[in-house]
Amino acid sequence: MIPSVGALSGRDFLDVADLEPAELRELLDLAHAIKAGRWTGRPLEGRHIALLFQKPSHRTRVSFEVGIGRLGGGVTYLTEQDVQLGVRETVGDAARVLDSYVDGVVARLRSHADLLELAAASERPVINALTNRSHPCQILADLMTLEEVSGSLAQQKVVYIGDGNNIAVSLMEAAERMGFSLTVITPPGYAPPADIVDGRLPASNRGSGVTLSTDVADAAVATAIYTDVWASMGQESEREVRRKAFAGYQVNRAVMDAAPDAVFMHCLPAHRGEEVTDEVIDGRRSVVFQQAANRLYAQMALMAQLFGAAP
Repeated sequence: MIPSVGALSGRDFLDVADLEPAELRELLDLAHAIKAGRWTGRPLEGRHIALLFQKPSHRTRVSFEVGIGRLGGGVTYLTEQDVQLGVRETVGDAARVLDSYVDGVVARLRSHADLLELAAASERPVINALTNRSHPCQILADLMTLEEVSGSLAQQKVVYIGDGNNIAVSLMEAAERMGFSLTVITPPGYAPPADIVDGRLPASNRGSGVTLSTDVADAAVATAIYTDVWASMGQESEREVRRKAFAGYQVNRAVMDAAPDAVFMHCLPAHRGEEVTDEVIDGRRSVVFQQAANRLYAQMALMAQLFGAAP
């Protein structure tokens, strides 16, 4: 059964944890239906969405623009120079102005605090397209991909190797919601933020097995091995320090051979030769481009639910 469009109408999507498990399940079902051609609605007809991006973007911008178009909506792309949040005007003032023009905002911001302020001041739905804290839209596509290649999420053993960054945080929230096993392996000192590890997850855990480790050997149980760049945008000055700290955490042939049942995942862009070798990312077990393609369908489902007319 395909969920009703607009089931989440008017709500924000700032983190994976904003959705209850049943809501996340419905959203993934709609994404699969869109990809399969079983749902071709255009609930954004007559609606206009602003993309407010402080950071450069390839997959995120294109997938959102194409998705908005396929759903029947119009789009305006705004860069940091167009809307200088906290410089030319406050975040709250910018939100109130956008409210008068558009029906929703997709925001790719440096600061998660700015995203929260934007959403609080806006009467329109706001989608988090990436902040320093979380990357929930990427994880929606990842969950969709895992179901395509490996079946039920409840049977998954996902292992993330690398920096305890926004991808790791959103994966932890997804494991909490959907009940799959997740091991986050980082070098000492690079674990996910303490407030996520020690606060939010244990307080609301719903049966997931989230484990933190510093030992790459723990990846041998994986059905999916996931990695990300060692130094994200804004961390360029730390790149050499991080390369040394992460040298033993590369996903290479030896890591994949130790986990014979695992597919390889990466949110892209990849720094080939650093966090992953060419033979892994280009190998037959890599699903990275399937992940990238699924950004379109997962985000279309999300926008149909948030920006589409309520039933």
